[in-house]
Amino acid sequence: MTKLNTFICSIGLSTAMLAAGGALAGDITGAGATFPYPVYAKWAEAYQAQTGVKMNYQSIGSGGGIKLITAKNVDFGATDAPMTPEELDKEGLTQFPAVMGGVVPVVNLNGIEDGQLKLDGNLLAEIYLGKITKWNDPKIEAINKGLKLPDENIIVVQRSDGSGTTFIFTNYLSKVSPEWKSSVGEGKAVSWKVGTGGKGNEGVAAAVKNFPNAIGYVEYAFALQTKMTTTQLKNRDGKSVKADMDSFKAAAANAHWDMNKGFYEILTDEPGNASWPITGATFILVHKVQDKPETGAAVLKFFDWSFSNGDKMAEALDYVSMPGKVKDMIRASWKAQIKDASGKKVWK
Repeated sequence: MTKLNTFICSIGLSTAMLAAGGALAGDITGAGATFPYPVYAKWAEAYQAQTGVKMNYQSIGSGGGIKLITAKNVDFGATDAPMTPEELDKEGLTQFPAVMGGVVPVVNLNGIEDGQLKLDGNLLAEIYLGKITKWNDPKIEAINKGLKLPDENIIVVQRSDGSGTTFIFTNYLSKVSPEWKSSVGEGKAVSWKVGTGGKGNEGVAAAVKNFPNAIGYVEYAFALQTKMTTTQLKNRDGKSVKADMDSFKAAAANAHWDMNKGFYEILTDEPGNASWPITGATFILVHKVQDKPETGAAVLKFFDWSFSNGDKMAEALDYVSMPGKVKDMIRASWKAQIKDASGKKVWK
C-alpha cells in the first residue's frame, strides 16, 4: 500500500469514527485542509506511538474545516486560506501557522518529463480562463523553445470543494493577471470559466493522471507521492524555477509573522530569484474560549510536540517547517489568547 493510499484509508477511518459519535476519550479531532494532510498524518502516527493519544483528522478542504470548528464539531480546524483578524474576532477563534509548502501545476503530457514544461502566471490564467485551449499554442511554445508540445486540447482540472489550495492558486492568479482578478478573483471556491472538478488534492491528482493532456494544481507532497509531472513557473523576478524545498524556503523567507494580526500572511508572488511563486502556509484554528479546556490543552500539546519533534518528518514530505522564533511566538499566542470559560490560561 502506498503512503497516499494509507493516508486515504486513514481519512476514511477518521471520518467513520467521528460520524459514529466522536473519538475515544483523550483523543483529539480536527478537520479541514487537504494541503497539510500528509504531514499531519505522519505527526499523528508518531505522536500516538509516543503518547498513546490519537489525533483523528478529516481531510475535507479548508472551507469544511472552518465550518466544523466554527460550529464546535471538532477540536481544531485547518485552513490554507488564513482568516482575517476581523473574521477571527467574529467567530471567537485564533489561528497559527503549522507548516509551509507549495502549490504546483501538474500536467499529463506524453513525452514531457517532470519540471520540463515552463509556464508563467499569465499563461496559467489564460488556460483557466479558457483563452488558451491547445498545448501547442504559440504563447506556450514561446517560452518552451525546443520542446515538442502536442497539438491537443488542454483538459483543465480544478478543485470542486471549498479549498485553501484553490485560495492560494487563485490569489496568485489575481496578483499576476488583471483579467483573472476582475472576472474570477480569489477564494476557497470561485466560479470557474472552464474545466472539470476533483474533490481534494487527491481528486485533482487522480483526474489529471486519468486524463491525457490534462493540467491541474495540487499541493507539492501529493505531486511527489503520486509521481506527477510538475511544471516550472516564472516568478516575480522573471526567473523560471522548479518546485522544491529550496524555492519554497526562498519565498517563505519573506514572511512577516505577527501574532497580534492573527498570523495572517499570504506568500504568493514573493520577490527573489529563487522564490516559488505559489507558496503558502497552512493554519490551525481553535476557539479562544475553550468549553473543554482539557481537550483544548491536548490539541496544543499535540502541536507543541509536533513543533519540537516533527521538523524532519515535515521536511521529508517536502514541507517547510516554521522557524524557531515563529514557533516561540505561536506558543506565546496560546498563553495570551486561549483560555477556559473562567478566564484561566489553557496553555501554561
